[in-house]
Amino acid sequence: MSLTAQLLLGSRQASGEAAAIYGINPATNERLEPGYPGASPAQVAEACALAETAFEPYRHSAPAARAAFLEAIAAQILALGDALIERAMLETGLPRARLEGERGRTIGQLLLFAEVVRAGDWLGVRIDPAQPQRTPLPRADLRLQHLPLGPVAVFGASNFPLAFSVAGGDTASALAAGCPVVVKAHSAHPGTSELVGRAVVAAALESGMPDGVFSLLYGSGNSVGQALAADPHIKAVGFTGSRQGGQALLATAQARREPIPVYAEMSSINPVLLLPAALANRTDTLAAGFAGSLQLGAGQFCTNPGLILGLDSPALNRFAELAAEALTRAEPQTMLTPGIHQAYREGVDALSRAEGVESLGSGPEDARPNGCQPRLFRTSATHFLADEQLQQEVFGASALLVSCRDETELAAVLDTLEGQLTATVQMDDQDGALARRLLPRLERKAGRVLFNGFPTGVEVCHAMVHGGPWPATSDSRTTSVGSAAIQRFLRPVCYQDCPPGLLPEALQDDNPWHLRRLQDGRYSS
Repeated sequence: MSLTAQLLLGSRQASGEAAAIYGINPATNERLEPGYPGASPAQVAEACALAETAFEPYRHSAPAARAAFLEAIAAQILALGDALIERAMLETGLPRARLEGERGRTIGQLLLFAEVVRAGDWLGVRIDPAQPQRTPLPRADLRLQHLPLGPVAVFGASNFPLAFSVAGGDTASALAAGCPVVVKAHSAHPGTSELVGRAVVAAALESGMPDGVFSLLYGSGNSVGQALAADPHIKAVGFTGSRQGGQALLATAQARREPIPVYAEMSSINPVLLLPAALANRTDTLAAGFAGSLQLGAGQFCTNPGLILGLDSPALNRFAELAAEALTRAEPQTMLTPGIHQAYREGVDALSRAEGVESLGSGPEDARPNGCQPRLFRTSATHFLADEQLQQEVFGASALLVSCRDETELAAVLDTLEGQLTATVQMDDQDGALARRLLPRLERKAGRVLFNGFPTGVEVCHAMVHGGPWPATSDSRTTSVGSAAIQRFLRPVCYQDCPPGLLPEALQDDNPWHLRRLQDGRYSS
């Protein structure tokens, strides 16, 4: 399939009117054709207006029709075949197997949300029938369901060109909720974004969805993103990226005449706690498992284990030695973009210069452009507590080991941490009492607490939480992965004494959609 470098304004293709962006092959630094002209302010406004026009008919689409649309997107993406994988390989430097797996996850997300839409639990229907004879006051007939917020702006992520981008989790959950979506493609993979965007448009046409239910924009710098967040038709934002980028969108969204929610995933160093018995009993396997997790995908995961915490002991010293040694055997990997590589280099350089920080080891030097050299550092809890900069995320295969003198110092380190996507506990049975004492602290700091594993990798399912307190995300009550992600783009509406002929289908007495409903405090269907 040839690339056209066109904006997708609903079903209409248009040439951008602003400066062009180009994909870069990070393995060679070669500029990739074609160039993608960015959207002008008028074109951003057109996409948002189209989404607003599409909103009413789309939000009233039957669950079966909306689910079929999501399934059609999945089928259209799969039909792209090798063309999608090969372009993504060129634009990201990621290997074929990784991208084929990510395509599978992208399709799986869409199919999961199709199931969610059909099941109808997302509507959260509650019915409290009228009680006209109740004393001292009668009760009105009250019925609640959740409705979509309106058009949503989604920002593609650099590190997941498929699963967190044009048709990724934010787009899938927003469309499932009944919200049209305007996507700003990530500048690192415009060709990949075009292919997926055209697949979504084809699915919309095939499914009879209203024009404007999906649009795709390109743009360099932050002008397109800021214009999207400021447009009055946009009612929510989904973002995965840097803390700086997320904060900029939050500021714009909150400064509007009508402030809107921004669901931003921004920064996490994902602490891993090595409790004493586990560390003593499994030193070798823990070191090997940690080194493998750290290096996965050149460390370019938001759940990468960037912080290791343990109590001073010979076993912790042995762990450090074995983990550093494992890094020396690391296979060279290319980072996603020159900019990400440069930021990684600056981050590890800053750690190298920090007071009280020791470099334990590194991977082999890589002469290729944008190669990631894994790094492991060590410091004391005293230095960590005294220097806030040691908490900063280094996006890539870099980690800091913090040695704590005792449980009190370990608890102090946990208390000073910012919010995290994950916290991991490596424990054996003998560690149960200590783990029980530490768990309340971890619950307050992270959206997902793991035991005897490593955090890289996120299962797409109903129980997953990919979120956490600031700055892991901008709203700790939400998740961007799993079926609960749909809740971000819904709001509750109550209908009081509504005439039966005006009631939405989900609230009607005969329950035409056969939903599971909370009726007078009891679930029924």
